[in-house]
Amino acid sequence: MKKTIYIDGMACIHCKNSVEAALRVLDGVVSVSVNLEDKCAVIDTNTDIDDAVLTAAITDIGFEVEKII
Repeated sequence: MKKTIYIDGMACIHCKNSVEAALRVLDGVVSVSVNLEDKCAVIDTNTDIDDAVLTAAITDIGFEVEKII
């Protein structure tokens, strides 16, 4: 399953790395790709991860989730 998470507040490679690390450790996440220009992260999962879990992982490191599709 693929989800795109639109994230507000990312500005640099350190932001990108922080978001990737926060999402990569979640159970079921197979891959993470963060695009700073589009301000989003695309994750592939092998299970359905609740959007609230994804949002919490992002907000816990200081960013804001705009939407998840």
